[in-house]
Amino acid sequence: MTDRRAEHLENLNQIRSMMERSTRFLSLSGLSGVSAGIIALIGAYAMFQYLGMDWASLNEKRAFLKLPAEKWGMEPLTFVLLDAGLVMLFALLFGLYFTLRKAKKQGKDIWTKASRRLAFNSAIPMLVGGLFCLIMLNHGHFGMVAPGMLIFYGLALYTGGLYTLNEIRWLGGCEMLLGLIAALFPWHGLVYWAIGFGVLHIVYGFYMYFKYER
Repeated sequence: MTDRRAEHLENLNQIRSMMERSTRFLSLSGLSGVSAGIIALIGAYAMFQYLGMDWASLNEKRAFLKLPAEKWGMEPLTFVLLDAGLVMLFALLFGLYFTLRKAKKQGKDIWTKASRRLAFNSAIPMLVGGLFCLIMLNHGHFGMVAPGMLIFYGLALYTGGLYTLNEIRWLGGCEMLLGLIAALFPWHGLVYWAIGFGVLHIVYGFYMYFKYER
């Protein structure tokens, strides 16, 4: 009787595992998070240097007021957009590379029904958040850009987490919480941006790598 019950439990676990693989995209690599975090920290450091900020103040408003019309051959807004764009581009490229590598090792296809749902449900909050941040920049509300990016990115992770590993929803929740805190201190957003997109990604990436890939 005990053997039969154990057999039934094993069969149920196998069925559950098969259903999870069919409805969730499980090839996301922890190294994608680590690489994204490192790239974000590089981008934050570049912005820090451009603004000429020092660790004593960490006040972006004062830094912007002291900036000349152009620095390093670029206006401040141009540099902000270029820096953020390059961070996003390289994070996506490295993320795609490590995810493809993991999927190849698992013998799985990367473009499945689950991955399409993940991409679609994550893209909507990110697209809306990107437009929101551009509107904030256009109206000169620079201090709300970093909080907005963190909040909408957290929403994207939280909704997308329904179609991949559950841990990504915890990362999304942390990003949203950090964004709300950053909104309370709008002219210190660069520090919170570096923590959210840099440090949290690295911690999450290493955790996922050692839990699922080692």
